[in-house]
Amino acid sequence: MALVAVLALSRAGWAAPLEAYGKLPSIESAVISPSGHAVAVVTTDGEQRTIVVKDLASGNLTFRGFLGEHKIRSVQWAGDGHLLLVNSAYSTAFSVVHGRREWFFGSTIDIAAKRLRPLMRNAAADLTAIFGPPLVRKRGEEISVFTQGIVFSGERGLLSLFRYNLDSGSSRLVETGSKDTIEWIVDGEGRPLAQELYDRETGRWTLKLRSGSGWREAVSEVALHDPPYLVGLGRDNESVYYVTRDEARRWVWREARADGSAPTNPLPALDDQIAIRAALDGRMIGRYALVGDEDRYSFFNAEDARAWQSILSAYPGDRVALESWSMDRRKIVVLVSSKSEGPAYALVDLAGRRATWLGAQYRDLKATDISRQEPIHFKAADGLDVTGYLTLPRERAPKALPLVVFPHGGPAARDKPEFDWWAQGMASRGYAVLQVNYRGSDGLGEAILSAGYGQWGRKMQTDLSDGVRHLAAQGVIDPKRVCIVGASYGGYAALAGATHDRGVYRCSVSVGGVSDLKRMVTWSSARGGRSTLRYWTRFMGAEDANDPVLAEFSPVQHAERSEIPILLIHGKDDSVVPLEQSEAMADALRKAGKPVELVVMKGEDHWLSKGATRLETLQATVAFLEKHNPPN
Repeated sequence: MALVAVLALSRAGWAAPLEAYGKLPSIESAVISPSGHAVAVVTTDGEQRTIVVKDLASGNLTFRGFLGEHKIRSVQWAGDGHLLLVNSAYSTAFSVVHGRREWFFGSTIDIAAKRLRPLMRNAAADLTAIFGPPLVRKRGEEISVFTQGIVFSGERGLLSLFRYNLDSGSSRLVETGSKDTIEWIVDGEGRPLAQELYDRETGRWTLKLRSGSGWREAVSEVALHDPPYLVGLGRDNESVYYVTRDEARRWVWREARADGSAPTNPLPALDDQIAIRAALDGRMIGRYALVGDEDRYSFFNAEDARAWQSILSAYPGDRVALESWSMDRRKIVVLVSSKSEGPAYALVDLAGRRATWLGAQYRDLKATDISRQEPIHFKAADGLDVTGYLTLPRERAPKALPLVVFPHGGPAARDKPEFDWWAQGMASRGYAVLQVNYRGSDGLGEAILSAGYGQWGRKMQTDLSDGVRHLAAQGVIDPKRVCIVGASYGGYAALAGATHDRGVYRCSVSVGGVSDLKRMVTWSSARGGRSTLRYWTRFMGAEDANDPVLAEFSPVQHAERSEIPILLIHGKDDSVVPLEQSEAMADALRKAGKPVELVVMKGEDHWLSKGATRLETLQATVAFLEKHNPPN
């Protein structure tokens, strides 16, 4: 397979401006149409979003739509003539029922008519928001979109299933859920197949399958922690897969069949494994998981496996991610991540034996602007094996470098071997950047995850400083020039680094971070009920929301211990960690006479979805680091 590489002019000795790292990606997503005739790409100018459709035969742009600051969360094809967009917006609407939150909305674009329509217009739903990703299904020549919306029964909202007609632009109610319904699945022909239920109070999880004109209970389990969960449609129209634990408490994928026939053998579950699905009918055709630093794609069909292997062989040494493919799986959009040149989208035509670059994810970054990210391994103080990544600044010897510890959010998440705009931006200014998959991280095995239970502010915190000591012992970093920067849980870790693991850091930056554990648990439980309370207290090591351990490990309660300057950055529209968490920390630090700065970003959410405020966050972070921990 012949691939054409375009080499950029070298700018040795010069780093790109922070805008090149902090702006929104030049390309946010790219998807191929079911027939493979066109590709749709969401592009940005760093702040505003646009969607374009290119006909692959003629090379002409058949559609160009300006999306502005709308936060596009996903784009997919609904047949060859329509696009399906999901966007989100912060709102306090219906606050009595749901509270302030990020709401998701769906819409379709008729490519030929150049017309956009909302999915839930004219629906019998009581909200125009959608819940969960829309499902596209084809029956004969008819293509339908299925969405999940809310129908109220008294004051209770019931998650219900709706069918959207692409021609008329209207939706109709298909099935009304119960008070415990949390997910619907439709088969490849658009018939409701499965319903998932979970009682948050008792912990009872139930899977119901279609039975004639009604529903039968196929599986039911009680799990207060780690309940089973539905994966989706199986390999045919008569089955679904769900994830549960086997007799040895190992996670497995099990099949449940609507016709009552014997299921296939369980599939072993890898961490954070997801299903790979066929276009338009949703059948599972393979699975993907990141195992350690290795991407593992597996396919049920040997031809699909060979096709994927041929794509990997075309990009030796690069990380290749499947973004979308046509119905016949002969045209595939991939995201190719090079350690030396960063990520870029490519379109592979297997039949034509060629690949075409669609564009770099960050077009203003050249190869000379990319710092190499390398995996690291070290032992925590108690002997636990810990992994992570170290990004070293270009053209600087790995000796006595200033360091930024950059813990991920979650905490049940993980850092991955991929381009990170924030880490790259800090490295471009001369800092080594350490990303640790501390205990409590997900996607690295049950042992690492469960080792974090009850360890907020404790061993989850010292895993980070053990990483600092490891690098210092190797001579890579100067232990007297270390700061900590984090967002969400990482923001908590940044504050705990100042108040609980003192003597390690020279400065701390918390972005949307938690400072008051009790207040966070109480606020979250009011929104999510007892299951949310169980989740947080398990990680924080508390019995309930009144447990004194929450105060013991809350940075806001120990502001007087801080001996370093702290920068707090928080989005005003954060629906995950409320702004009051940073405001309370700022007040406590000021009362204690400690140095603190608070930056409130208007209109920004928890994920830094807007170009202007995302860049503002990076610029403020780097300016703070350079002031309190100069790189030279």
